[in-house]
Amino acid sequence: VQLQASGGGLVQAGGSLRLSCVASTSIFRLNVMAWYRQAPGKQRELVARITTSGSTNYADSVKGRFTISRDNAKNTVYLQMNSLEPEDTCVYYCNTFPFISRYWGQGTLVTVSS
Repeated sequence: VQLQASGGGLVQAGGSLRLSCVASTSIFRLNVMAWYRQAPGKQRELVARITTSGSTNYADSVKGRFTISRDNAKNTVYLQMNSLEPEDTCVYYCNTFPFISRYWGQGTLVTVSS
């Protein structure tokens, strides 16, 4: 079982993107959902998470720029990314929090040009 992220692409610094991730009902309904990211040569890091009731938490590096949300009717979690910076260039993944290894998908690449 995997979670597939989509919506990545190439954007200029200061631009915006919205990532989406659809999960099965069995995964989505009971779990805190999260976005993670990994830059080349670096460890995967937690970007943001959201509880089933909508409480959110963000990494300091994205606070005030990124917004995580979830649509429980669509089993979808979103990551709205504004004011993107070149340092945000990463592959972005969705998973539960804490993550479950077998749920990792291929991620979606976000490239921010300066």
